[in-house]
Amino acid sequence: MDRKQIAGECSTLRSKETRGELGQAIAAIALMYSPRDLQQMRWNFSDTIQDFNPDYRRKLEETITGHLHGTYQAIRRMHELKNFAQMGESLAVNAGDYWKMVAAQCSSGGEEQVIRLRFLKFLLAGFCMFVQRLPGHPVGMPFPGGDKVEVIYGVYYCPVREKANDVDAALCPFCPALQTPEIGYLKPPLNASQHRKQEFIHNCYDHHNFNG
Repeated sequence: MDRKQIAGECSTLRSKETRGELGQAIAAIALMYSPRDLQQMRWNFSDTIQDFNPDYRRKLEETITGHLHGTYQAIRRMHELKNFAQMGESLAVNAGDYWKMVAAQCSSGGEEQVIRLRFLKFLLAGFCMFVQRLPGHPVGMPFPGGDKVEVIYGVYYCPVREKANDVDAALCPFCPALQTPEIGYLKPPLNASQHRKQEFIHNCYDHHNFNG
């Protein structure tokens, strides 16, 4: 798949209006890639973090590897089960802007194989954020300093959600996660009733300045 083809695919993806339509369109493209392509993405990623602390590097590699393969298999499984036909909900309003960004990021900067795998990375991330409504970075994704992407009663929190808006290729502006409060991670009440769970979630929104 060359740059021109990727630009055409991005245009097609931008035209989709529902989660199911986008999921089916992503599946048609992503499933043309092979498990070896995912392995190559893993190797490429490992090369970029060779200078990281060994323990942190290991945790990061494990998280990213599981995320890549898990998302790819989710696409395959949902395609085989024809789940997309049941997903008629409208897409997030910024879905079109995401594919516009992807087209720009895949228009230059490297050999065709590099661009091809870059597009796969964006396909998998787009599937997570717009079809599955999951964070672009997986739950458990570690960041320097010990912070992680977390989920508390169905609400996703990311420590870098609002800290990468100046990066052209950042997933953050499109991610459904909320910024983790600067005061530290919010912890839900233990063994709480449904009423207390809802109270906890409302407090998250009412007393912290999220821009999710």
